[in-house]
Amino acid sequence: MGAHAAARVPPALLSRGRVLRPIDAQEVYANPRADFARLERRGALHRLAPGLFAAVPDDAVGADWLPPLEAAALAIAGTGGHTGEAALMGISAARVHAAIPRALNVAVVAVARHRRTLQLTDRKAEVLFVRRDVARLDVQRYRTELGQGWVTTVEQTVLDLIARPELGNTPDAAREAIAALIPRADTDLLRELAVAQRRRGAVEQALVHHRERA
Repeated sequence: MGAHAAARVPPALLSRGRVLRPIDAQEVYANPRADFARLERRGALHRLAPGLFAAVPDDAVGADWLPPLEAAALAIAGTGGHTGEAALMGISAARVHAAIPRALNVAVVAVARHRRTLQLTDRKAEVLFVRRDVARLDVQRYRTELGQGWVTTVEQTVLDLIARPELGNTPDAAREAIAALIPRADTDLLRELAVAQRRRGAVEQALVHHRERA
């Protein structure tokens, strides 16, 4: 227990976020990779993927801790000071809005810059990055155990799922989420977003389908 009690990520490093890369620690450690390896062995850092580590909460150091996929994906997208340029979207936003109750093995994040799909190494899952202007999306704050970020609103999530139900290769989950979220959506706002994002036809068709099934 003594070794675990002494294993803590320095506050100066945590100020950069709770998902960290060795490059983030160049001003804190003389040899960041070696110190990250030490903190990982002692349970203070959890490796998500090569070069990406999550800071383990103090009360979970030394325990079998695994951050939720959506929280990990959002924090990964925000590394390097890009928190404001990332937002959970699509099926991942639907998960946050409790429209898909079961866990998925893929997370979808809107980001400002192109990034390749990332395979996580702490579980069988991947993070899919979609290049979008987050400032043009309808988003809301979302706080996780790995920090604060953005998630698309119910209305934006419905719009995105209707437009690209295959994104993340989980079309059944996307259809399930659309059916669950449409009754909760502000229809006027949904239509307003659809017009602004040139998706009105698809949204109107989905609304008609929903009314026919109700």
